[in-house]
Amino acid sequence: MVNAIKLLDVVALTVDLPEYHLWRGQVGTVVAMLEGDTAFEVEFSDRDGRTYESLGLRPEQIMVLHYEPVATQSQAEANASE
Repeated sequence: MVNAIKLLDVVALTVDLPEYHLWRGQVGTVVAMLEGDTAFEVEFSDRDGRTYESLGLRPEQIMVLHYEPVATQSQAEANASE
């Protein structure tokens, strides 16, 4: 699955979490898989690498960021059959 969230993925918030002073678009790193991989501990750090928040989030609260082109499932299957 293209959007499967994995350990150490860089993710962005898709929602505001004002109680934690976190806002949609803030970037963090998945540092642990929780609840049978149905939730994720995400660490938010400043430019100097200092963690300012770490909390458990559900998949619908985050999106994986991609730095290279991502093949769709059908493209991956087509390449595998060649």
